[in-house]
Formats: sequence, C-alpha cells, structure tokens
Amino acid sequence: MAQEIEHTHLPIRGLNIHVAQVGKGELGTVVFLHGFPEIWYSWRHQMLAVAAAGYRAIAPDCRGYGLSDQPPENEEASWDDLVADVLAILDAYSIPKAFLVGKDFGAMPAYEFALQHPDRTCGVMCLGIPFNPAPMSFDTMPEGFYVLRWREPGRAEADFGRYDVRRVVRTIYVLFAGAEIPTAKEGQEIMDLADLSTPLPEWFTEEDLDAYAALYEKSGFRYPLQMPYRAIHKIPNRMDAKFQVPVFMVMGEKDYCFKFPGFETALKSGAMETFAPDLKITYIPEGSHFVQEQLPEQVNELLLGFLKDHPVVVAA
Repeated sequence: MAQEIEHTHLPIRGLNIHVAQVGKGELGTVVFLHGFPEIWYSWRHQMLAVAAAGYRAIAPDCRGYGLSDQPPENEEASWDDLVADVLAILDAYSIPKAFLVGKDFGAMPAYEFALQHPDRTCGVMCLGIPFNPAPMSFDTMPEGFYVLRWREPGRAEADFGRYDVRRVVRTIYVLFAGAEIPTAKEGQEIMDLADLSTPLPEWFTEEDLDAYAALYEKSGFRYPLQMPYRAIHKIPNRMDAKFQVPVFMVMGEKDYCFKFPGFETALKSGAMETFAPDLKITYIPEGSHFVQEQLPEQVNELLLGFLKDHPVVVAA
C-alpha cells in the first residue's frame, strides 16, 4: 500500500512555507529542493520511493513558488534565504540531519547548506547542476539565450503575460526537455520557440501540466524570475570550499545544461573532486533536464543506492 503524500504549511522566517511530506523516517530524512519551473510535485516519484524504503521525504515549495508565501516585493532574492529556510524546516521538525537532493537551481542551496551546516547534512545528491565555486559567466552566450532574456527586468513578464499560466508552463516544459539550449532569434521571444502543436514530452501528462499550472496560478512568476534568474550573479564565491559529506552528481547527457560554458569541463576534468573528496558522478545517457520525472525508476535506483551506501546512525 503506497503511502499518501501529506501537505502542511510551516511558519518559516516570517513566511508560510508549503511542505509536502511522506514516510516514517526510520532510516533518516531526505529533503528535496526543486528548480524552475518546478515545484514540490516534481519530486512525486522520488518521494514515494524513499518513503517505501523507510525514509521520510520532505519537499517544500521554495519561497515565492507554488503554495508558499511570496516574499515582500521590495526584498531582493537571496541564496542565503534558501539555505536558512532549509535549516528552519529541519528545526521545525526537530530533524538532526538530513540528505539533501537538489535539482536545477535547487542544487545551489543544497551544496551551500552542506558547506555551511555539515553537521546537519548526511549527504548531497544533485541533478543537472555541478558544484560551481564561482558565479557562472554567460558572457559568451548569444543575446537570445533564455537566462540573459529572463534576467532583464520586465522582459519575461511581458513575454509570459501574452498567455495563460498553463500555456507558459507547457512551453517551458517542451523547450527545457530538449537537448538544445533555448535561445531566441532577433525579433523573437522565448515563448515563441514552441507552440501548441509541439507535443508535450511523452512522460509528462496533461494531468501533470494541470498540477503545475494550478501551483503557478497561485504564485505567478514574479518571484521565480527573481530566483534564480536575477540572482545568478549573487551566487557566493566558494573557491575554498571543502565538502565534509558525500556528494553525488547525476547528469542527463541530453540535458541542455550540459552545453553551458564550462559544465562539461567541470564534470569531466576532475575539478569537482578538489572541492568534494567523497564524490561520485553518474551519467544517464537519455536523461533530459527533467530526468527525475522522465526516468523516475533510474533516478530512484541511483538515489536509493546513495542512501543505502551512507546509512544514518540514528541515536537511540
């Protein structure tokens, strides 16, 4: 009998943060941190798998996303807030330490939390984003590169504002599931790169789209454009980083991020090992940017293997 995912709101640092959770946690706790355009729901397959294996799964909607409260409009998006939110969630549930699983921009607070709070971290598994000790430079990318476009205040708001939320989420899922970096030509906006005739990825149903659209109806895109796109330049400089916990990096080889400047080098040159002495990197040949939804069985197997390899000593 599969366990039911439960939903709650926690008062976290002045905001009500929505948290989905499932599992008893006899073997420990796994905290899942989503990316964009994702939400707690992106982790549905992994949450049920770790709960069935004896862990507790916790997946918050990041502040400003989904059913979580919006930070005040005049407050700048900060990576430290995301790290502090994770710590506050663990404290609210009296969880001494947890595994962190991060995807897309959710990898940043996962890595940063492990560096700032090694005593509260059992291990880190990240999908799609290697540890980057300095803010990424996109200077070599064309002007139509989606990050550069969405970093521009007002531009994405005007682009997205032409369509309803469901169509925006649909277009982003279609574009970001591909192997090419979404880049607009002159006179084009990012939303023009796909239309309703382009089918959804086969692993993403209309019901999944409904679930995402409902959550973005609630939050809108104001804060999701601030975090991550207008905060990328504020990623902390960590040239002296040394992870004291195991780090597991999983990369889909068909993930468009693989083509970002420096990504492949970071993964294949051994650079990450200088920061993470206990490092494992696994490639999923057919994996896209949404590998945990596209190939859940493969990702679940890797995740459960990582958890089993690093058993948590639970104090009696």
